[in-house]
Amino acid sequence: MRVLVAVDSFKGSLSSLEAGKAVKEGIKDLCDEVIVKPVADGGEGSVEALADALGGTYVDAIVQNPLGEKIPARYALAGDLGILEMASASGLTLIEPSRRNPMKTSTYGFGQMILHAIHKGAKKFIIGIGGSATNDAGTGMLSALGYEFYDENGNLLEGIGKNLIKITRISEANVLPELKECEFLIACDVDNPLFGKNGAAYIYGPQKGADENMVKELDAGLISFASATSEHFSSEFWNFKGAGAAGGLGFGFVSYLNAKLKSGIDIITEEIRLEDEIKKADLVITGEGRMDYQSAMGKTPIGVAKIAKKHNKPVIAIAGCVKEEARNCNQKGIDAFFSILNEPMTLNEAIDENITRENIRLVCEQLIRLYKL
Repeated sequence: MRVLVAVDSFKGSLSSLEAGKAVKEGIKDLCDEVIVKPVADGGEGSVEALADALGGTYVDAIVQNPLGEKIPARYALAGDLGILEMASASGLTLIEPSRRNPMKTSTYGFGQMILHAIHKGAKKFIIGIGGSATNDAGTGMLSALGYEFYDENGNLLEGIGKNLIKITRISEANVLPELKECEFLIACDVDNPLFGKNGAAYIYGPQKGADENMVKELDAGLISFASATSEHFSSEFWNFKGAGAAGGLGFGFVSYLNAKLKSGIDIITEEIRLEDEIKKADLVITGEGRMDYQSAMGKTPIGVAKIAKKHNKPVIAIAGCVKEEARNCNQKGIDAFFSILNEPMTLNEAIDENITRENIRLVCEQLIRLYKL
């Protein structure tokens, strides 16, 4: 029997590769072949999963956090492929709650990451943009790459949320020439437009520190910036699905860098050629740290199961925590799912990497024994 293991990370415990290896350790003596493929959905842990799957190396860079303070940020390179997470430089968790203010935060540091990767030879990018602290429509990132934004008096503007409404002129005179050779594939699993009641400011602004007045100002700024961008490029991407992702960063990527926005799990499974391995498998084992209502909405296990069911392959999922709503996953391609917890324990014990590893090994061994009856 040939088993394919494609498990997402158990956050706080094991990476995707480590979890996959734990599954393999538990079942290898009961199977003819076990193949482990690190996988993720474009969110946290995606850089690590892709780097492991593609044999990439990690690169560290000093960049600015959303408030302009210097911090280290890490990305991965696999040949000329750059694998980045926006949150490493411009993420919400980088700023204490009391300092969060999307009028003042910027994606400039994330642009510095891209610049650093280009100088290291990257020409193709896979980028996760979830978890931003910003609402600058990508103007900070674009400024780091050489775009310049001016107000009506000819003053150069910093790429931050409060300046969006002031932008009247855009200059490409100093844009990095290498950008023309770059391809950007953006992992995006939201379909919000740039502005309006379902746009970046109204939907995501409050969690980034915006009060009611800030939300209105930011939304007006996004409308104004969309108009200035449309006039400059003769394009209209403000209503594009995902334009409002990451505080309008989706709009910035599509409008200025000709990026493609796509489901994170689809990007990653295609890049690691997961379907080729699924075709050859007799059984697929997937999973993640917690299975709940979000899992059924298209997170990693469902993405894996979707491919498996195209080829009529059975799918079993494991998780550290299984909520009642996870039963919806049974209608989305997962034939059965199981918790790896076998006895009462504290949360700290449950997320201990050694305990998690042993729990995965033990449960998966018994799953295969049952499956082979």
